[in-house]
Amino acid sequence: MGACVSSASSSKPDRSVGGRGGSSAVKRSSTAVRVVHMDGRVQEFRQSVQANNIVSQNPGHFLCSSESMSIGTCVPHVPGDEELQPGQIYFLLPLSQSDKPLSLPDLCSLAIKASSGIGRHSVDLSSSNSKLFLR
Repeated sequence: MGACVSSASSSKPDRSVGGRGGSSAVKRSSTAVRVVHMDGRVQEFRQSVQANNIVSQNPGHFLCSSESMSIGTCVPHVPGDEELQPGQIYFLLPLSQSDKPLSLPDLCSLAIKASSGIGRHSVDLSSSNSKLFLR
């Protein structure tokens, strides 16, 4: 269980999320904003994007930054007018989870979804034609 609590903000962030620090696919996406959905799907945005652009397309959900999550506290919402930061991972969570303190099993589940989704596939929305990258 200890591996579930590892942070994606280490000096080698791509190694701790997905375990593919040396691959060119991960290096290419390190400048992308990643949004992990509850079904494990990962969207990558290579252009600037505000939180409200994501949330407006996903009613009943909110965005949170992977770096602001801690066990035993409620997950803070990313403000709608905030510009999402390249290289960061965000989670799109149901509003029903916004008042619930984050547990270790919850955090582990989210880490597994992020790791699996980033390792397998992601959606690149850098152009008007969305492409599915299989990794």
